[in-house]
Amino acid sequence: MRVFRIGEKGFERYLSWMERRGVQEGVRLEQEVRSILVNVRRNGDHALIHYTRLFDGVKIRAERIRVRRDEIDRAYEKVPHDFLGTLKKAARRIQRFHRSVSRGTLFQQIKEDEDGIRLGQMIRPLERVGIYVPGGKASYPSTVLMAAIPAKVAGVQRVVMTTPPQREGISPAILVAADLAGVDEIYRAGGAQAIGALAYGTSSIPRVDKIVGPGNRYVAMAKRLVYGAVDIDMVAGPSEIVIIADGKTPASFVAADLISQAEHDEMAVAILITISKEYGEEVRRELKRQLPSLKREKIAYESLTRRGAILIVNNLDQAVELANRIAPEHLELSLLNARSLLKKLRHAGALFLGAYTAEAIGDYMAGPNHILPTAGTARFSSPLGVEDFIKRTNVMSFTQGALRRFEKDVKRFTEWEGLEGHYRSIQVRMKK
Repeated sequence: MRVFRIGEKGFERYLSWMERRGVQEGVRLEQEVRSILVNVRRNGDHALIHYTRLFDGVKIRAERIRVRRDEIDRAYEKVPHDFLGTLKKAARRIQRFHRSVSRGTLFQQIKEDEDGIRLGQMIRPLERVGIYVPGGKASYPSTVLMAAIPAKVAGVQRVVMTTPPQREGISPAILVAADLAGVDEIYRAGGAQAIGALAYGTSSIPRVDKIVGPGNRYVAMAKRLVYGAVDIDMVAGPSEIVIIADGKTPASFVAADLISQAEHDEMAVAILITISKEYGEEVRRELKRQLPSLKREKIAYESLTRRGAILIVNNLDQAVELANRIAPEHLELSLLNARSLLKKLRHAGALFLGAYTAEAIGDYMAGPNHILPTAGTARFSSPLGVEDFIKRTNVMSFTQGALRRFEKDVKRFTEWEGLEGHYRSIQVRMKK
């Protein structure tokens, strides 16, 4: 990992690059993804079958796109008993957390505002939601739980999931996690073509109202392009972590957490911000010691070398300022008094307080969602939650007498805006 001290030229250059990391992909990628979406919209299952063979190397018939119930039942038998217990425990914790922060599956509040007027809102769950689950370099049953459980807690009627087909079959843990989370239908489809199928519908895959879940750059671009036809949760980028450390946490802890994000893929970002150059060097030595024993050593090494950094600052206030500029997906405060900085922190997808709150516990067992804003979007967006699966409807009720009190006000607006028909719709109701 590169080391930059605050005030140096390279320090500000690296920070500037970090702030621009969310810039959209180039025109070529957008054109490629657009052609896939157009083909799926026009040709449905035929396009899915074509791209599945082309990109996944799997031949599949239309009747095999949807995963059958007996395949899910058999998957339970293939998941080790202890891991099955862990999946169930994680599902319970995620359900409990999202229920605790939910306003409920249906909220209706219509109150008397003044004589003859009643105002309020109805909150309804979405009807159909699509969950995209990656299936490339790794299998992520935890993502299935995180994406589907909040939707079910919100009261979504139909949750469908797509995941790329594998020659050896879909991971049994993915199927079991989907079943535990309440997913209603599972389909063998991945990449931009799966996003197109969820957005537009095919003979096999139903059109949904919203698509959630992470994926590669093709999936992210496809989600960006179908937004408007459907809603999306976010355009997710590579995983990222920032750790603010005061030097009191064992360097082995911090190095392990940096590696835990770097091993996702070569584009992941791992950053340590510390007030001690000596501590930064100690963490670097730990990285070199720990990396060789990692199965995904090459991936983690590429991430740390090309995109990671150790930033040396003069004090913790500077560290917080940098963290707010970066607005990371995960932010660890590996400090003796982590809570003291909370009020100063404005932008992060998730916060992990103290030396023993490893980012990995948030990925799996803590309960809060691990589908988080990336690439600096934590400046204006939030983790996936129950509120992402509900919509609000404004409700109004006026009597004739109440409407009459506002007749002249509406008339003034419509005269100014040149919308005569608007006023006539009020005027006609004033007749006895």
